[in-house]
Amino acid sequence: MQAIKSAFLNPIKSFKIQYLPLLLVYFAYGASGFSSIAETFWVKEHLNLDATALVTLGVWLSLPWTIKMVFGQLVDTIPLFGSQRKVYVYIGALLITISTILMIGLVGNKEWIKFSTPQNIYILASLIAVIGFVLQDVVADAMSTEVVDRNQPQDIVERELAMVQILGRLALSIAGFIVAGLGGWLAQIFSYETIFKISLIIPLISVLGVTFVKLDTPKPSKIDCKILCGGIAFAVFVVFMGYNDIPYAQEIVFIISLLVLSFMIKDIINDLNKETQRKIIIATIVIFTYRAMPGVGPGVTWWEIDVLGFDKAFFGTLAQIGSGLAILGMWFLSDWITKKPISWTLIMLTVVGTILSLPILGMYYGLHHWTQEVFGFGARTIALIDTAVESPFGQLSMIPLLTLIAIYAPAGKRATWFALMASMMNLALTAGGLFTKYLNKIFIVSRDVVQNGVIVSHANYTELGKLMIITTLTNFIVPIFVIWWLMIKNNKK
Repeated sequence: MQAIKSAFLNPIKSFKIQYLPLLLVYFAYGASGFSSIAETFWVKEHLNLDATALVTLGVWLSLPWTIKMVFGQLVDTIPLFGSQRKVYVYIGALLITISTILMIGLVGNKEWIKFSTPQNIYILASLIAVIGFVLQDVVADAMSTEVVDRNQPQDIVERELAMVQILGRLALSIAGFIVAGLGGWLAQIFSYETIFKISLIIPLISVLGVTFVKLDTPKPSKIDCKILCGGIAFAVFVVFMGYNDIPYAQEIVFIISLLVLSFMIKDIINDLNKETQRKIIIATIVIFTYRAMPGVGPGVTWWEIDVLGFDKAFFGTLAQIGSGLAILGMWFLSDWITKKPISWTLIMLTVVGTILSLPILGMYYGLHHWTQEVFGFGARTIALIDTAVESPFGQLSMIPLLTLIAIYAPAGKRATWFALMASMMNLALTAGGLFTKYLNKIFIVSRDVVQNGVIVSHANYTELGKLMIITTLTNFIVPIFVIWWLMIKNNKK
């Protein structure tokens, strides 16, 4: 009982007032989905945008995240009104507010909004909001590396940096969990206009912390045109590839992106000593490898629907359980994860993740039939138990990765550094997606395809078992080997 009480109180005791600004920014970002359900229904009912146009809009809305390092450069190098942190949070909040006001006018069919077509105004409002959130996210990431006093023993610094990352993920996740249900429920009661008016609270939340808490303003560094100009050129290249039908476009974009980001990371650490550079390179490789592991792909979901009989409501239940328990897991395991070496934590999470992937694999080979006969419960119970146990560990794996990024953030370049590493982590997910695509080309899984009421292609799950075994082994062996070889064996030399 005492251990549970201690675990519960640990995040509360670890909180410091200087953490408040970044936690409120993360909370605001987590709450940004509040109006998403209302927006989705309004777009469907009132906006004449077809699927292609919405996909195209998605490309444009991903652009600010693609060039996150450009925003990082601005935050690191250009102080406005004597501030490199607070003023950028204000600017981000202003942009989010402008976007929300545009949406209020649009869904309310106000006269003052009719200066352009509804489609153009919607696109403009969406783009402005994304820029605002990216700018605030860059500032919060930078602050997450700066709120910890570096003039302490290294183990204490690393523990505090890990706790800051845990608190940040908790703030974001709790906000997302709250608005996921609240936004849909209120959208049933109030008008679209009222929902967007309520959304004006979100930018206000993000500015409260920086308004009332004094921040230490770091010294600005010099503008690095290689990153600033290179980031803009990189964005142009990504958009060009996205809009043109070029063979192997995904692979080309991935390789070029990897080269560009590697060059930028090397450039930003160039003035550090060789040993620190070596540690940063090792950390980068470990982070990339851990995030680049392939998944099974959509075939396992098709199989769960067709063979196990899982429906929309059950998948919704799994998602709700998963998000709720992920929050509890981060909260109660925060003390455990901050006191363990990062290499050990990553290995343990890899082992646990592998073990927890086995029930679904087991059900493919009939585990649920055996449990039904022996214990009286079947596939749905196994899935519920597996989700309940697995959810906290999936979220926890982000903490040591973010802690590694925070530990090696170079002074004066922390916003740029965090933005680059965030881009590298997203690129690792792209690598995982490409690996998944090629595995699915080798082990072909198909579902029923119906056209005009006629089945033109039948479901075939005979290769799914092999695919699941290969991905399970890969996700276990590769990270364990890389972490052991680079972080454990090298440290013994």
